[in-house]
Amino acid sequence: MTGSEQLFILAAGLVAGVLTSTVGVASLVSFPALLAVGLPPVVANASNTVGMTPAGLSGSFGYRRELRAHPVVTVAVILTCAAGSVLGAVLLLALPPSVFEGIVPWLILFTCLLVGAQPRVSRWLRARKAGEEPEPRIRMSPVTAFFATLTGVYGGYFGAGSGVMMVAVLGFGTDLPLRIVNALKTLAVMAANVVASVIFLVVADLDWGAIGLLASGSIVGGYVGAHIGRRLPEGLLRALIVAAGITAAVLLLR
Repeated sequence: MTGSEQLFILAAGLVAGVLTSTVGVASLVSFPALLAVGLPPVVANASNTVGMTPAGLSGSFGYRRELRAHPVVTVAVILTCAAGSVLGAVLLLALPPSVFEGIVPWLILFTCLLVGAQPRVSRWLRARKAGEEPEPRIRMSPVTAFFATLTGVYGGYFGAGSGVMMVAVLGFGTDLPLRIVNALKTLAVMAANVVASVIFLVVADLDWGAIGLLASGSIVGGYVGAHIGRRLPEGLLRALIVAAGITAAVLLLR
């Protein structure tokens, strides 16, 4: 890579790191950047996963107060997403890149609809239980854990929009504030990337120059993004997550 290409990848890592900890569409910045400098798609995808792992680590560290507040669901998110990402990484290496190209944009759009509608749907469900005071759901049910695992599969396979998907899963499956859900989403992305990275280190073709540049930018961006995400009002954060997801879906449809 030329010097300008190296700066380009470094900047892409920084921006993608911020997105990891805020709206959750980091791969829509970092993955195209790797393709733009000439990496083959599968090499770019695997290198992107490894290079963006530090963003999840630094972002999760930035959200450590939120994660410490709910240790049980924090552990559940790590386990489900890590388990799912094993299958996702295997699928990436075994299947042609075009297998999910047709369905992924529509899946992300549907997820955006869920994220946007979640507060209204939740209020409607609570109104139907008038007179009852159900215990707040601060742990994953088996159904929520199942969908979290599926999100981990997608995160290990490709990952673009996986953060938005996890926001939808946890938003409907728990009664946690969006600030906490966003922290857990960042942790979920990290867990999926760590497991997939271990697999890719053993069996995948990787571009270590690109990985180093992405990692250098993303570790800073992830930590900065956590501080931004913590301070955003819930309504604005939700709107940004939906807008980012729609943008990702539209770009994938092109």
